[in-house]
Amino acid sequence: MIPLMSEYRDKTRVDEILTAIRDISRKQVTFMEVCGGHTMAIHKSGIPSLLPSTIKLLSGPGCPVCVTSKYFIDEAAALARMDNTIITTFGDLIRVPGSLTSLSREKADGRDIRMVYSPLDALAAAKENPDKNVIFLGIGFETTAPSSAAAVLEAETLKLDNFYILSAHKVMPPAMSALIDGGVKINGYICPGHVSTITGSRIYKPLVEKYRIGCVVSGFEPLDILQTIFLLVKQCETDTPELENQYTRAVQDNGNRKALSLMNKVFERSDDWWRGLGIIPDSGLQLKKQYIKHDAHRVFEINFEKGPEEEAGCRCGDVLKGTISPPECPLFSRVCTPGNPVGACMVSSEGACAAWFRYSGEAKP
Repeated sequence: MIPLMSEYRDKTRVDEILTAIRDISRKQVTFMEVCGGHTMAIHKSGIPSLLPSTIKLLSGPGCPVCVTSKYFIDEAAALARMDNTIITTFGDLIRVPGSLTSLSREKADGRDIRMVYSPLDALAAAKENPDKNVIFLGIGFETTAPSSAAAVLEAETLKLDNFYILSAHKVMPPAMSALIDGGVKINGYICPGHVSTITGSRIYKPLVEKYRIGCVVSGFEPLDILQTIFLLVKQCETDTPELENQYTRAVQDNGNRKALSLMNKVFERSDDWWRGLGIIPDSGLQLKKQYIKHDAHRVFEINFEKGPEEEAGCRCGDVLKGTISPPECPLFSRVCTPGNPVGACMVSSEGACAAWFRYSGEAKP
């Protein structure tokens, strides 16, 4: 039986497109991916080592766990210490260090913190435990926000007043703009595939028009990424930046209208903090006023002690901006490892530091 994805990993086709890239690449260019799935795929496939020296790849703020503030973890931990409270979260977030604690430490101390696979699992916990406050830690970009919105609407239908969301949901285009405005030198964006299945490819058009920078939505297989790089190189060599969609088998221009409708019904834009970039206007998603009774942040208004936003020596923020590569951080692989993560970029399976540690062979002795 031929593996399902074999057509996207065919060596002959890989060689052909690499030859095409080398044939046209003359200018020194830098492309950034802003999707954690792309970060892992790029390093797992060894793509940087295959490209000519004229092309540099950077990893940007595409890992939702990585860009989330330590204070979000501290607030979630403080909520977990309340009586009759269940915290539900995706798995990666449990191990992310806060400024003074982590959810894994709080769980070890007896707090009721449960890993779930979707906010609907959290909703089920609320139904099963009507005498407890069930709080879902909403994290992720446009990809996961619609499912959180669906859970809120279902809670309304079922009249579940014990279901809450602590939202750290974010949207991607403002961060992509903030990178360029902040002086990060980028010649093209490898635009996120998962986000784009929800939003559609058209959301990147303003970036092309404002900054004259190429944007190509990409799939995740080796040939997807190489074809995306070829398209970006071609744009740079001909000085014709444009929006292109390589991932046509999954992404449409207007995206998933039902998912967007859910997200826009429940959430509204808010200013939000991104690791490495600070506060970016209109980059976050908070619940609208009509759903405020499900907003854990505004319902409980809990006070909690805050430590330093970043650990001494950790340069996770610079990694997320693309101003350094993970091995340039003094803690990388010496102090900070997947087994003992100091920064969020080493915790998440989509983090740039975790990808470099696992696949690059550049770990320090």
